Amino acid sequence: MAAINKSTAEKIIDTIPMNEVQQALINEYRRRIIRYRMVNEGMKKKYGMTFESFESKNIVKEKGFSWNVESDSMEWEHAIEGIRYAEKKLKDLHHS
Repeated sequence: MAAINKSTAEKIIDTIPMNEVQQALINEYRRRIIRYRMVNEGMKKKYGMTFESFESKNIVKEKGFSWNVESDSMEWEHAIEGIRYAEKKLKDLHHS
């Protein structure tokens, strides 16, 4: 894929109405929230607890620092932080 230089990108962006750009961002953040919530719910079912409980009970240590549990922990934390970030961005977009 060829790189687009900055002036070409700016010209393309200038042709798109701002409300379309805003709607595209809103849709993207909503999509991310759905994906992250699916991860969160899957992990809640898998471990039978919330992420906060998972962390406070130090389940990674309890499970012997296995790669699967550590990997789940990282993915779960990423999902929780992703939900917070995307919800904040959506709020900001609705107030702009």
